[in-house]
Amino acid sequence: MITMRLGKEGPLVSALGLGCNRMSLQNPRNDDESIATIQAALDAGINYLNTADFYGSGHNESLIGRAIKGRRDQAFISVKFGAMFSPAGQFMGLDGRPNSVKNFAAYSLQRLGVDVIDLYQPGRPDPEVPFEDTIGAVADLIKEGKVRYLGVSEVGADNLRRAHKVHPVSALEIEYSLACRFTEPEILPTARELGVTIVPYRVLADGLLTGALTSASLGGDSRMQPPRMQGENLEHNIAAIAPLKEMAAAKGCTPAQLAVAWLLSRGDDIIALVGMTRPARLQENLQILDIRFSAQELADLERAFAPGVILGDRYPAFVLKYAAQ
Repeated sequence: MITMRLGKEGPLVSALGLGCNRMSLQNPRNDDESIATIQAALDAGINYLNTADFYGSGHNESLIGRAIKGRRDQAFISVKFGAMFSPAGQFMGLDGRPNSVKNFAAYSLQRLGVDVIDLYQPGRPDPEVPFEDTIGAVADLIKEGKVRYLGVSEVGADNLRRAHKVHPVSALEIEYSLACRFTEPEILPTARELGVTIVPYRVLADGLLTGALTSASLGGDSRMQPPRMQGENLEHNIAAIAPLKEMAAAKGCTPAQLAVAWLLSRGDDIIALVGMTRPARLQENLQILDIRFSAQELADLERAFAPGVILGDRYPAFVLKYAAQ
């Protein structure tokens, strides 16, 4: 496993992180298989486990707690907090008030069955609460020994700097992929200036970069789908990833593997989150670490996926207002 230091003074963590959200979204859920997947990932050296207290209304944290029982020292647990959902799954807003932050942490510690959370981060800045107040609450938890490191998620360069002034930020979780490169002009350079590790999520852009997506394969409520996955945008974007499919075929890997490998090629400070729900998918993801690019291949991908090639926003409008700009 390729490892890197988290932030300036953090521990060594795996270059691939396990995104655990989908384990709680399955219907029906298969907890035994999900636990086996987490444990197989740990066995393979993937120690970065990514979750949130709102994934499955706490189910995801409880699942991880069961999976790491007896092997806590092998896992680095990243937890997001602050998003509120009704029992029916309806988004009800954000809560970044300091007392709420500490309350969220208390419940997360209980569900995870641990004494300390490795990385704790607001899922989004609460627009009703000064960001410094939210970050200050996490800093208090660090002083109390309940959290080890501070992370932030979906913030722009300004909020990243504001957080870092309150307490050193170790990691920035943010959407980043060949199909989504809004972070490159300002956010990524700011993170690197501050010594903040970058943790991309949605690395396959809602499945677009798998190369297997068709307009007919998308189901569900279209209002929940981002504009890049709707109508003419989707048709254009499916056609636009043809160069990725061609290069993957030439290199003997899948488009998804190639897309994640491209992310890792962007620097030695990137942890790419990959989602798995079955142990059988582990080997496919581990093979990503062996993919290398020539200068010409990187130039070809740069040209094929230049900013603006993929059309449409990455979130529906009601979510985008809470996302990093």
